[in-house]
Amino acid sequence: MSNFIHFGIAEKMYSEEQNKITKLFEIQYPIIQGGMIWHSGWRLASAVSNCGGLGLIGAGSMYPDILRENIQKCKAATDKPFGVNVPMLYPNLEEIINIILEEGVKIVFTSAGNPKTYTETLKKEGLKVAHVVSSAKFALKCEEAGVDAVVAEGFEAGGHNGREETTTFCLIPNVRKHISTPLIAAGGIALGSQMKAAIILGADGVQIGSRFAATEEASAHDNWKQKITDLKEGDTQLTLKELAPVRMVKNKFFQEIDQLYENGRNVENLKATLGRARAKRGMFEGDLEEGELEIGQVSSLIEEVLPVQKVFENLLKEFRATECPDF
Repeated sequence: MSNFIHFGIAEKMYSEEQNKITKLFEIQYPIIQGGMIWHSGWRLASAVSNCGGLGLIGAGSMYPDILRENIQKCKAATDKPFGVNVPMLYPNLEEIINIILEEGVKIVFTSAGNPKTYTETLKKEGLKVAHVVSSAKFALKCEEAGVDAVVAEGFEAGGHNGREETTTFCLIPNVRKHISTPLIAAGGIALGSQMKAAIILGADGVQIGSRFAATEEASAHDNWKQKITDLKEGDTQLTLKELAPVRMVKNKFFQEIDQLYENGRNVENLKATLGRARAKRGMFEGDLEEGELEIGQVSSLIEEVLPVQKVFENLLKEFRATECPDF
């Protein structure tokens, strides 16, 4: 039984003819790099794509002109497919979509909003569209909106998250039960063994954020990258549900937020404490005390900052080596 599972899963992952994600995005491996704010510039996206995965530029932390520059540099750095992640709660949304179309990007991942907003527009222009969700309910809405793929993200993930607090291990089989659209698992995935588990649970591919955050090519500050490798179990927590749920490191800034909860859940006080540019201050500028540091629970398994190519080598080696034992 174990050999059947092992080789069946390996064939599903590596065969472009068999795997829905590799076929959809015309990539070698069904590994998508999350479009993380302050991490996912053109260097990271192009490196992932050049290794056979799908790199995503994170538009959420870019002004429109910076996004255009990153797209153009990514096109120059790789002849492989890449995409742009667009959080739909950010300003300048229409301008960002127009830049994506003008620059000829072929793949868009949307998140934090209604999948119906731009899916039809993008698909009419020939783009492939995926949308990130945190529940089977919203996965069904994605399918109704006509997306090409659904990213189901468990609450282990870093950054903005779902209010349901459903773990990836529970989320993936439940979403798979409800939709036939190609399914990408996200949240809590940094090892090849975790990739295999996600596929066994029903995913067609994986989206990885935290592991790619701690790479040489990520655009985040070196102080923050090193901090990721030092994190242990319990060093992150989901908070700010009254505004937009986000998983972050328990640093001094987090403790200031936590203190507000001790004094009651005043939304205005939370907004005032959050202020502006906290995420940039933490992850991009390297202020590990006063900045907002977004990362997933799986950071406790990340021990060193690596080049993207080495991350891929490790993921694929671990994936191939992971067997499913008989009972």
